[in-house]
Parts: sequence; structure tokens; C-alpha cells
Amino acid sequence: MERQSDLNTSIGTLFLKQQFETIYTATTAEFKHYIPYDKFIEIAVPFVEDVTQFERTYEAVLQQSKQTIWLDTSKSKAIVVTFNRQSEIESLFLTPFMIDEQANNCYTKNKYHYPFKGEWFVFWGGANELINYHYAYETQQFAYDFVKVQDGLTYIDIAEHNEHYLAYNEAIVAPLDGKVLEVVDGIADNVPGQMDEQNPAGNYVILEHANQEYSLLAHLIPGSIVVKEGQQVKTGTRIGRCGNSGNSSEAHLHFQVMDAPNLTKCKSRRIRFHDGKEPIQGDTVVSKKMKKSMGEKAEHLDLIATLAEVLMLIPRAIWRFIQ
Repeated sequence: MERQSDLNTSIGTLFLKQQFETIYTATTAEFKHYIPYDKFIEIAVPFVEDVTQFERTYEAVLQQSKQTIWLDTSKSKAIVVTFNRQSEIESLFLTPFMIDEQANNCYTKNKYHYPFKGEWFVFWGGANELINYHYAYETQQFAYDFVKVQDGLTYIDIAEHNEHYLAYNEAIVAPLDGKVLEVVDGIADNVPGQMDEQNPAGNYVILEHANQEYSLLAHLIPGSIVVKEGQQVKTGTRIGRCGNSGNSSEAHLHFQVMDAPNLTKCKSRRIRFHDGKEPIQGDTVVSKKMKKSMGEKAEHLDLIATLAEVLMLIPRAIWRFIQ
């Protein structure tokens, strides 16, 4: 039987050969509890019909797991597999792979800096839905969720306290010169694992920049916002501190740039960053200021989905198939 340690490089072949029992045997107990084998077969068999080859196109280490993405030759079907540290399959997605070419070509006119200091990890980010959950929603299509990670974890010691999360209370700064257009404050931080769906963005700031572009910095700590509406700010000006307010399960920063200041009617824009790079899920980014002063102590908005299901690596089996 295929060793679990080899599955990472052979999932595509196993699906093509319809060796579903080998794949299913390698899943976690939780996966088997929620997805019976007959259901697994019922969805897997038609999914691989007319497919001649799957190619592994993406791999990333996310927290304490490894995720791989396989695409068929026509780039219309994708297999997304997440392995835990024991090389067990803890989540498995079979999904159509769709790209919005028109939206993907709509870059920001301005070049933005990272809205923080130091080193941060991209949990959601990129120009397709498989590496960026926001992509399915026009208003936040190219948004980023940033977290801080140490030794594969986003927190230290106890996960139940906001103060134990590495991103919590970190300074969030203006990504570009602009004017403070809107400030929402006074929304309490959540207990980690709980969400406030009534206030999706939590405490947030919208900045107006040149070329009719607007940035959003969301999920800030209540009372930490130090700018006021109408105020002019420079790149790097402190805006507030990273928190866990709104539809958020743990401390992280949601950052996006859009063509209008209305969060429900805007279109998200693909961000051009000042360093010339375009980070995607799994990347670690470091602000330029951090690079210039490594000796100094440095002072990842999910409007639709919450990190409870993702950053905790989904404490239940996940199977998704979209027809």
C-alpha cells in the first residue's frame, strides 16, 4: 500500500487510477467520521472522468500542515489536499478551477507599502480562489489576511486569549499617503474562536488615496485607532493596532484596496506593492523599514469567511464539491 509520506507527490496519480481506497485510508478519523467512504466514491468517480492528467502546481506550509494543489491539464478542475504533521489527509477539496481574467488584470494604479512593521505571514492572498478565499467575492477579491507566526503557530501558550496571539496589538500603519475617510471603532474584540457576524469588518479605517483608490484596514482593537476622519496621513503613520474584532476568530489584519469607499458596493483591485513583489498564500513578507533597521525592535478582514475554519485548520473534516 502507498506509504502516507509518499501521498503528497502521488495524489493526482491515485485519483486518475481511481485508487480511492488508498486515499481514503490516509485520511484522519475526523474526516472519515464526516465523509463516509461511499460518499467519497460517489463524488470522486465523476470528478476524474475525462481527466488525463493532474499536475501538482502549488505547495505551501500553512501553520502546522502542508497544502498541495493539483490541476488537470485543461486547468478546469482542482484537487486541494491538506496534510497534517502525521502525513494524514485532514482536508480534501474537489472543485472547479476558475479564473476571472478581466479582474486579474485590474491592478491598482498606486504602489502600496505593507501596512505593518516586521515579518508577517500571508494566510489568504492571491489571484485565485484556491489560495485566496476572498477571490469569490467581487468586493474583496484581492484582499489579504495577514497573521504572525512563530514555530508554526499564530499564538503562544494558550489559544483562548487574544493577548497570546502574535499579531495582537501589533501596530498597523498607513500603506500610502492619503486621507482618513471613515473610522469605525468601539466594537469589542471577540474571544478567540467566536465571531461577530453583525459587524463583519469590526473596527476599521478606510483611507482615500490618489487615483480614486481606497484602502481598508480591518479587525482593529477597540480604542486603538489614533486617526480621525478628514485627517491627512503619510505612509507609515500609525492607524491603530491589530485586533480580533468583527467576523474574525483570531487576531489578524485584513487589508484590501478598492475602487470605492463602500464595502458592499466596491470592486477589489489587485494590489501593486512598492517592493515589486506580489505575495500569495504561504509567503512571509517583511516591511522595507524592517529590512533597513534589523537591529531595532519592530513595533493575515474576512468579511465572508472566518479564520476559525481555516487558521485552526478546520477541526472537522471538510469536503467541498461545487457543480
